[in-house]
Amino acid sequence: MVGLVVLLLVLVFEVTLSIRQQSLSWDEDDHLYAGYMSLTQRDFGINPEHPPLVKALAALPLLPMHLKAPEFAGKIYFKGEAFMNGREFLFRNGGEPVASKMIFRARLASGLLTLLLGVLVFLAGSEMFGTGAALIGLALMVFEPNMVAHGAYVATDMGVACFMFATMYALYRYVKAPGWGRLVTLGIAAGLTLATKHSGVLILPMALALLLTEVVWPQGGEKVDRKKIALRLAGGFVLSSLIALVVLWGFYGFRFSARPGGAPLNPPYAEYVQQLKGFEPGLFTALARWHVLPESYLYGMIDVRGMSNGFPTYIFGQVHAHGVWYYFPVAFVIKSTAAFLILLGITAFALTAGKLRARREVLFLTVPVVIYFIIAMATGLNIGARHVLPMYAFLCVLIGAAAVALSRANPKWVYAVGLLLAWHMVSATRAYPDYIAYSNEFWGGPSNTYKYLTDSNTDWAQQLKAVKTYLDERGVKDCWFAYFAEPVVEFRDYGIQCQPLPTADTGWFGLQVDTPETVTGTVLISAGSLTGFELGSNVLNPYRDFQKMKPTAVIKHGVFVYDGTFDMRFASALGHATRANTLVGEKKLDEALAEAQTAVRIYPDQLQAQMALGDTLTAMGRGGEAKPVYEKALTIAKTMEPDVAAEWVPRVEAKIAGK
Repeated sequence: MVGLVVLLLVLVFEVTLSIRQQSLSWDEDDHLYAGYMSLTQRDFGINPEHPPLVKALAALPLLPMHLKAPEFAGKIYFKGEAFMNGREFLFRNGGEPVASKMIFRARLASGLLTLLLGVLVFLAGSEMFGTGAALIGLALMVFEPNMVAHGAYVATDMGVACFMFATMYALYRYVKAPGWGRLVTLGIAAGLTLATKHSGVLILPMALALLLTEVVWPQGGEKVDRKKIALRLAGGFVLSSLIALVVLWGFYGFRFSARPGGAPLNPPYAEYVQQLKGFEPGLFTALARWHVLPESYLYGMIDVRGMSNGFPTYIFGQVHAHGVWYYFPVAFVIKSTAAFLILLGITAFALTAGKLRARREVLFLTVPVVIYFIIAMATGLNIGARHVLPMYAFLCVLIGAAAVALSRANPKWVYAVGLLLAWHMVSATRAYPDYIAYSNEFWGGPSNTYKYLTDSNTDWAQQLKAVKTYLDERGVKDCWFAYFAEPVVEFRDYGIQCQPLPTADTGWFGLQVDTPETVTGTVLISAGSLTGFELGSNVLNPYRDFQKMKPTAVIKHGVFVYDGTFDMRFASALGHATRANTLVGEKKLDEALAEAQTAVRIYPDQLQAQMALGDTLTAMGRGGEAKPVYEKALTIAKTMEPDVAAEWVPRVEAKIAGK
C-alpha cells in the first residue's frame, strides 16, 4: 500500500508541476468552452467532434467563477466559431492571469482521470498477477512520458485510455465470476468510454473478440458446456451494451437534438454526412432518423470519419498527403522509452517461452492492444502518439506480470528488470517539464523529435510562457512569429508583442497576415509551422528555407529562433493569396484580382499564388486568361512529393480543362 501511495503521489507531482509551466494547448479552449456551455446551457453542438464527459468534467471547477461565455450563434462553420469563442471565453474574463487560473483548474480536474487510471492499473495487476507485478506496472505508467505529457490536458486521450482499460478490466472480472453487480459495473464503464471519445466504440470489437476466446478456448478444457457459456456471455454483452447506451444518452441529457430549442448545427447534419463515402451516409442518416444515438454523437462520428479520409502526415522529415500505415509503429518506437521497448521485448520472450502462463489474463491484456493498434494504423489520422495512449496501460500491466514471472524462474532477472526500470524512470524524468517533446535516446532525445514527428508529438502550442520569458530576458521587441496554433491560440494573449506570420491555420480561418518581403530582427517559428505539414506539402511551406538554417535558440524543443535579415517573399505572397481566396468567396472579385496579382508578382513560383489568380480569373469569367496561370501551377505541382502530386496534378489539370 505504501508503494501505491508513493507512486500515485509522484504521478500527481509530475503532472501538476509540468502543466503549471505550459500555455494553453491546441483544442483546450474549444473543449473548455464546449464543456462550460454543456453544463450551463445544455448545448452539445458546440464541439460535437468529441463526446461531453471530459469537457464537462474539466469545466466543473469553472462554475463558481461566474464567467461570461460568448453566445454560440451557429451561423458559421462550427469548428471556427467554437475555437474563436473558446479563446474569448478564456482570455476576455480578466486577461491572462484569470485564463491561467481557469486552465489550471480545468487541467487538475482532467488529471483525476489519469490518477484513476493509475489506481486501475494497480488493481488489475494485483488481481491478475499479484502485488509485485502491479507495482512494476504502475511504476512503468507513472514514468511513461507520453502518459505524463497528456495526463492533465483538457483533452480526451487520457480519458479514453482510462475508461477503455476500466471496461476491459470490468469485462475480465465479469467473465471470471459473473454477477449482476459486475455486469452493471461493466455497462457503466462501457458507457463512460463511449461518452469520452468516439474511438471508445472500439471496446465493442475488443469485447466480442475476448468473449469469443472464452467460448472457443474456455477455462476448464473440453468438459465445460460451450453453448451455455456462449448464451451467458451473449446475454451479458447485450445487457451491458444497453446499460452503456443509457449512460451515453445520459451525458446528452436524454435529448436527441444537439442544440437546445432546435438551434441549428452548421453545417446541418444532412449536409455534413455527405462528406462520407459508400454506405456510410445512408447508415448515419438511418441512425439519426431512428434516434438510435444522440445527434451530437453521430455528428462527431461523421467528423472523425471525414478527418481520417484526408489529413496530412509528417514523418521522418517528409510530408504525405494522407496517413501512412507505419506511422503509429514508428511513433511508438520513437516516443516510448528505450527501456520500455526492451521490457516489451522481454515480455514477448516470456510469453513465447511459456514463462507467463496465465492465459485468460494475457488475452485480456493483449487482444485489446492488437485490435486498437491495427485499427489505429488504418485510420489515416496521423497527428500524434497520443492517439495510441490506451495501449500503454495494458502493456504496463503485462510487462509487470512478465517481469515477476521471469524473476521467479531465475532470480537474476530481478537485476535486469531493476536496471531497465531505473533507466525508464531516469529517461522520463530528464524530460521534465517538457514531456510532450519526448523521444528516447536512440533518436536523440526531445531536442531531435521535430526531425521525425510533429504536431502533438513535439509542438502542441504549449511553449508560450517560455517564449515570453525568453523574449523578455533578452529585451526583444522587434520580432516576427509563425505560430503553429495561431489564431486558435494567440501568442499575444500571453503578452508576446511579435508580429504574426502566416500559417496553415491563419489560412484555414481566412485571415490575411500582412508580411513584408524582407524582415530584419528576430523570427520565431514553431515546429508545426516549420515542417509545414498542415499545408500538405513542403512545396507549399513558406518556411522551408529556414529548415536549412541553424537557429539561434530552440525554446522548449518546439519554437525555433532565428536572428538576422530574411527573405520573406513566400510568406508575404501567401498572405495575399489567402486574402484573394477569401474575397472570391465574398464575390468581391476586383479586390480579389488585385490581391492575387500582388501574390504572383511577389513570388511567381508559389503554387498558392498561381491557384488564387487562376481561380479569381475563372470566377470573373475570364477562363482564357486563367488557363496559362493554371499551366504554371501545374508545373509547380509536379515538383511536389509523389503522393501529394498524385492529388494536386489531376486537380490542376481539371481546372485547365475547365472542369
